Amino acid sequence: MLLVEKYGEVEAIEELVPLSFRILRFKMAAGFRKSARRGEDSTVPVEDANLRSADDPEHDLLTRERRRLLLDALEEMGGRCREILRMKMSGRGFEQIRIQLGAASLNTVYVWDLRCRRELIDRLRAVWETPK
Repeated sequence: MLLVEKYGEVEAIEELVPLSFRILRFKMAAGFRKSARRGEDSTVPVEDANLRSADDPEHDLLTRERRRLLLDALEEMGGRCREILRMKMSGRGFEQIRIQLGAASLNTVYVWDLRCRRELIDRLRAVWETPK
């Protein structure tokens, strides 16, 4: 349609073929840009998406209960363990934690971290395995 409407005066086949391919290239590029702008090139099929209802009261209740149990277990732990876990959750590395806590060696921080994680797991296991 574009060739007929806009370039009606072009009749020689030697001129029409390159012109039509150039128009086709521009149209394809515009289509790709439009698809990328709309996000159509990175969509996930519905079958692959992990969708859950926003109004799932059971999931919300379980999430709140897990959070409460974790916070209660953290409250019962010692100050150093809470501090190490807080720094790890905020994205600090072991070297930064060593400097912050004033430990002489990085291995010391590794041992502290291991003991704190074991203590947290034991506290949570005790709560989870308690019959209700």
